[in-house]
Amino acid sequence: MSHHSPPRFLKRTSPPHIFTLIFLTGLSALTMNIFLPSLPAMADYFDADYRIIQLAVAVYLLVMAGLQILIGPISDNIGRRPVLLWGICLFALATLGCIMARSVEAFLFFRMSQAVVAVALVLSRASVRDIFPADKAASMIGYVTAGMAVVPMISPAIGGVLGEAFGWQSTFWLMFALALVAFALTWLDFGETAVASGLTLAQQFRQYGELLKSPRFWGYSLASATTSGTFFAYLGGAPFVGSHVFGLDSATLGFYFGVPAIGYFIGNVVSGRFATHFGINKMVFWGCTLNTLGAGLSLLLFIVGIGGVNSFFGLMALVGIGNGMALPSATSGSMSVRPHLAGSASGLAGSIMLGGGAALSAIAGMMLTIETGPNPLLWIMFLTAAASVVFIALVVLRERRLTM
Repeated sequence: MSHHSPPRFLKRTSPPHIFTLIFLTGLSALTMNIFLPSLPAMADYFDADYRIIQLAVAVYLLVMAGLQILIGPISDNIGRRPVLLWGICLFALATLGCIMARSVEAFLFFRMSQAVVAVALVLSRASVRDIFPADKAASMIGYVTAGMAVVPMISPAIGGVLGEAFGWQSTFWLMFALALVAFALTWLDFGETAVASGLTLAQQFRQYGELLKSPRFWGYSLASATTSGTFFAYLGGAPFVGSHVFGLDSATLGFYFGVPAIGYFIGNVVSGRFATHFGINKMVFWGCTLNTLGAGLSLLLFIVGIGGVNSFFGLMALVGIGNGMALPSATSGSMSVRPHLAGSASGLAGSIMLGGGAALSAIAGMMLTIETGPNPLLWIMFLTAAASVVFIALVVLRERRLTM
């Protein structure tokens, strides 16, 4: 550990406890996917085309990507704690707006505003990097996101059941309640971890140039963006495939959505256990490879005519394992290129990842019809996953050349 004292739960003068970090990252993950089984019902409620209501995923990711560019430098400048508290407060208000919306346009505006919960994701990771060195940070991020993975593992199932029983608004009421808990936890437990940069905010933003000139930063960020892009494309297209192609109700679809989260949990455990031993590059490479294998096998089964609902959702477990192995190490790698810019690097890398995810989610939603089945979605997932292997391989080759 560095200059920070050991975490003490519910003590504001010490670094945040791991439970708080897990809860904050879990809230950001839950917000992304808990309502997905209710998307078809939401389209009916607002009398909107599925392609329009599906923007609740794509636009959310796009705005979250933009916000991450701002969150990192601001938190490097004024601290993690105040940015977290303000962000969670605004998220709670946006969630109430989603519940009260009476038109699809109003709903999408407030859903877009919910993206401010990006503070929880960015600053939980950055605080880990504040406290630990690179390989240890990758391991700790793995453990944090392993615990967090329990949330997206069960949240679509919970969302599906809630939607069936009480309507789609019930999932947003749950988000609101959890936002209040997150605010209380942050207030009571999240001691400041950032060291004051001594720079103005304008100077902080200009330091993005230092990151953008680094091939290693680009390599880790693009590997992260493309391997997670496989999953984001799935988020954009799988609700349509499940409900319209396979005829699943929202509760059943919610349980199927838990499959990749189970894989992600396993991958995070592997990352937490072995990242320090094997190093971040190997973890990213093998994670990206497994991700590609899962998407490729699923595509192959549908090409030869033997794919079905179980293969489509079941092989997402491999995609989840690959993401769980690759993302903590790729995140740590991008933040370790310039350790004094950890918050900025976390935000910029997250922005690149979510910007790509927003585009892939929107494309997947637009390309799917009942006639095409899941094939367009699977092609997008496979090609994106294959690109991730190329990007991390380029990082490895560059480091080998530099050490020769």
